[in-house]
Amino acid sequence: MTPSSLPSSSMKAVLQPAYGQPELLQLGRSERPIPSDEQLRIRVVAAGLNKGDWHLLTGTPYLVRLMGYGFSRPNKPIPGMAVAGWVEAVGGKVQAFAVGDAVFGEINRGAFAEYVCVSEKELSLKPSSVSFEDAATLPVAATTALQGLEEAGGLQAGQRVLINGAAGGVGSFAVQIAKILGAHVTGVCSARNGELLRSLGADEVVAYDQKDFTKEQARYDLILDMVGNHPLAALRGVLTPKGRVVSGAGGAENSWVGPMLGILGGMISNLYNAQRFVPLANVPRPKDLIRIVQWVEAGKIRPFIDRRYTMAQLPEALTVLGSGHSRGKSVVLVDSVAVAEG
Repeated sequence: MTPSSLPSSSMKAVLQPAYGQPELLQLGRSERPIPSDEQLRIRVVAAGLNKGDWHLLTGTPYLVRLMGYGFSRPNKPIPGMAVAGWVEAVGGKVQAFAVGDAVFGEINRGAFAEYVCVSEKELSLKPSSVSFEDAATLPVAATTALQGLEEAGGLQAGQRVLINGAAGGVGSFAVQIAKILGAHVTGVCSARNGELLRSLGADEVVAYDQKDFTKEQARYDLILDMVGNHPLAALRGVLTPKGRVVSGAGGAENSWVGPMLGILGGMISNLYNAQRFVPLANVPRPKDLIRIVQWVEAGKIRPFIDRRYTMAQLPEALTVLGSGHSRGKSVVLVDSVAVAEG
């Protein structure tokens, strides 16, 4: 991928001309965006990779195309939804931020570019003690973990929680957040990731390639399932009588509606079962990011970054992400000089 030569009013960006596989992505140039009165322009330093980037690349399940992203092709050709960088320009009605502020947040595409324009409602201030690359890991993944445990799961101090997919992006944050909330944490991962989970604070680790946790004697007040590789009945079998399964996966995916069929079945089963099935959907909220980044500042959360990529390496990064075997978080270093400076 080689960028073409355009005037200085343009910017380097990863372009997605259609839905498909990672190799269709092109590193090229696009017009530098101009903020509206309600927007600010960010000079992007780092962008986090999330599973949603894979779904919006492939356009599957097809339901995502009906959610405002374009049916036949993406209506926003620059991917990326987790961003950290400097405020470079502000619109006339922007009040919360000023030029020179370091910010981060979850945005509606456009993070894999040198500049992006977003609403101030999508952003939070980045503390100086938190690096840009660490900040870029928090939107989507860490907020999903927090919302899954606390809101959907109703997790209370002293309860036992099992996290299925604990070495992934959401799972690695969920292990740490569950410990902050006072839970006893069991993480499920491959044997090679056991030490990683212990370093993040897991009390117990179950290696799925050696043992099936649904056939063991332990019981849990909450299961946060980010994989969907066990039937709901099997998960309920290792819950306490009034325990909850919070599902960020929903089981086997249908190519048209994704996990919705599994989620619908789980919701119907709640009608005759005291154990709750709760679907998990991330809600972008800056207040959650502020809370999480304060934990990072205090040393209570440590973002685990397994891989760092350049924009030219984004096809490789998304191939790894799409395999379902990525560890922790990966980030794209859009401005490597600014990353090195802090």
